[in-house]
Amino acid sequence: MTIETEAQGSAHPHHRHGWWWKTLLGGFLLWVVTIIVTIATQNTNLVPTIILIGSFLVPFTVVLFVIERVTGTISTMQLVTAFFVGGVLGVLGASLLESDLRPGAGLYLLVGFVEELVKGVLLVVVGWRVRPKTARQGALLGATVGAGFSAFESAGYAFNAAITTRGIDLSSLLQTEVARAVLSPVGHVLWTAILGSVLFGVAHGRPRFRWAWQILVAYVVVAVLHGLWDSNSTISTLLAFVLTGTPFSAAQDGYVPSSLAGVVTSLYIAGLAVVSVIGVAVLVGVLLHYRRRARRLDAGQRAQLGAWAGSPPPHPLR
Repeated sequence: MTIETEAQGSAHPHHRHGWWWKTLLGGFLLWVVTIIVTIATQNTNLVPTIILIGSFLVPFTVVLFVIERVTGTISTMQLVTAFFVGGVLGVLGASLLESDLRPGAGLYLLVGFVEELVKGVLLVVVGWRVRPKTARQGALLGATVGAGFSAFESAGYAFNAAITTRGIDLSSLLQTEVARAVLSPVGHVLWTAILGSVLFGVAHGRPRFRWAWQILVAYVVVAVLHGLWDSNSTISTLLAFVLTGTPFSAAQDGYVPSSLAGVVTSLYIAGLAVVSVIGVAVLVGVLLHYRRRARRLDAGQRAQLGAWAGSPPPHPLR
């Protein structure tokens, strides 16, 4: 029996009824209803409910998507634990490591390296006993850890957007949650999925992880993509000044002139799209590479078994 056959044969008996999209739709309706009731009643006690639903809906949907597709020894409880515990420990670890970082041109890049390192370590811990180790398994488990990190981080951003000196700014809260919910599948989820696919792909067919230079390359790639994603606002603003020939002195107290607002927004969206496309292309390329590699290994194993089966029996001792 080949490794791929073992992986398929040990699949969990999850009922694939599309619970991920049903949860996404139902959760979105609950979020909308909560917003309407909050506005109608002016009850600020409902604001935490808006923050929690809006921040966790899409990331938790990712976990359900993974649960319906994961195989091997990893259980549903392990995935849920990876989501919540990994998310909490991830944001705590990143916060501690980033506390001494100073503002500067390379800040976003450093943040990318720090956060991807934290998620990578958590991914190793969570996936240590997972069998079989395949690139696909690593991508799914990486997406789960990234989703947990994204959920708790988004809750923090939503809270900061809601609390102002004038009280609770519901409009700013909703804008932040919508933006981060839409972008979360191509943010932390995508970066950690790439790292997980390489980490598990290198260990294909082995019970334990093993070190290879591809892991370091993957870590650097996802950290740089992460840094470009976070710094896209600054990059798009600088490009807007350069492309329109507007002098930097036209900035008013650090704010972009209203005449450049549309250009900056367009460049910002284009920048996010470019980084997202690169990330998706990298993930697909990695998965295809390790799939072909796994097939070659399985073909080699079958050929070796066939050679053993076709060899003549040894002569009996006289």
